Amino acid sequence: MNPSELLRIVDSLHRDKNIDPEIVFQAIEAALVTAARRQYGEESNIVVRIARENGAIDASCNGEPLDIGRIGAQTAKQVIIQKIREAERDALIEEYQEQIGQMVSGVIQRSEGGAATVSLGSVEAILPRSEQIPGESHHPNERIRAVIFEVKPQGTRVKVVLSRTRPQLVQRLFEQEIPEIAEGVIKINAMAREPGYRSKVAVSSSDQRVDCVGACVGVRGNRIKNIVDELAGERIDIVRWSDDPEVLIPNALQPAEVDQVLLCDMIGRAIVLVREDQLSLAIGRRGQNVRLASKLCGWDIEIMTAEELEEQIERAVGGFSKLEGVNEELAQALVEQGYLSYDDLSVIEPDALMEMGGLTAEQMDRIVEQAEQWAEEAEQAAAVERRRQRELQVSEENAAPGVASPEEDETSPAQTLPESVPGDTELHRSENPAAGSGADVAPG
Repeated sequence: MNPSELLRIVDSLHRDKNIDPEIVFQAIEAALVTAARRQYGEESNIVVRIARENGAIDASCNGEPLDIGRIGAQTAKQVIIQKIREAERDALIEEYQEQIGQMVSGVIQRSEGGAATVSLGSVEAILPRSEQIPGESHHPNERIRAVIFEVKPQGTRVKVVLSRTRPQLVQRLFEQEIPEIAEGVIKINAMAREPGYRSKVAVSSSDQRVDCVGACVGVRGNRIKNIVDELAGERIDIVRWSDDPEVLIPNALQPAEVDQVLLCDMIGRAIVLVREDQLSLAIGRRGQNVRLASKLCGWDIEIMTAEELEEQIERAVGGFSKLEGVNEELAQALVEQGYLSYDDLSVIEPDALMEMGGLTAEQMDRIVEQAEQWAEEAEQAAAVERRRQRELQVSEENAAPGVASPEEDETSPAQTLPESVPGDTELHRSENPAAGSGADVAPG
């Protein structure tokens, strides 16, 4: 490779691939040093310098002039090819990183081990099994839509990972199907999703003449139907947004009818009172309705009837009063702020507890220590009771095959929500602390 050809290629890389010429020159010099040491020994003092102005290569070994010849030319070519590949990779990374969270359309190339390879045109992306909607299956040549959620280099290639389970996919579909959202008239304020099963989308309108919920549903439900079809039949609840939690929470719990919302600001809990006949509807199958409503509103929502609330208050006051250093007045104050269990009390802000009860730091520490101990004991008792209930249920199912268990019956009110979805808000409705999560106060 003669000097003029070297300069021409470096300049072309700079213009076409946006690679800094200095980076290319330094890479070629380093590669030539490595190649020369292989020939003259690793201990040799090799110096290589490329003149930036005319491309001439000056090399020396232990102070003596060195002719790198054909080896140098081949090495320079290899470095240039590598830089071209890296530049192409970096350009793709930059292009797709800007699209993270955006929806793309691609064609399934193949499916192996549950993961699908999707052609996006310039790259082949991966749709892992974990990012596919439960129950979905994909076939070669099928066109799908997904969001980009991860982009990273993988050698000289780019790894683009797609997802169909992220809430952003629902949002992008809404933006595509509902012109008022794309135009900014309707805004998506919050979303909560359990992919393949149900999503809740809270929307608002900046134009009073535009019904945000009606616009999202469309004439005869045609707009929302297109979205549901794309999401493999996933149910979508469109909720009217409000900045007032006492309005938003009942909206989010629809179709259940809510009687009253009691907000406990100190612990971010909302106690929602409903009639007995609305309990199972408010909670939803396996707790899904209240779980999604909690995510949507950002409040720990606890569903109960007015009678259950009275019982919990009475039990909590009695249980708190048994703690050393807690009188009935402080117990009442704690309950008024929404603390209904030893578990709640074990995580109370120390300053708040000291202020409410006029306590010293030592008294406060003693109260929290007792609450933590009793909460742990209640949790252990709850675990034993849950195990007993499961064993009892298995026995009943074996004795009466074909009979649906209460957990499988959507209309059956669940007394304790299942633990099948980790990380979600756990709600406590059991009258017996040992039958719930251990969060209810059990008098010592």
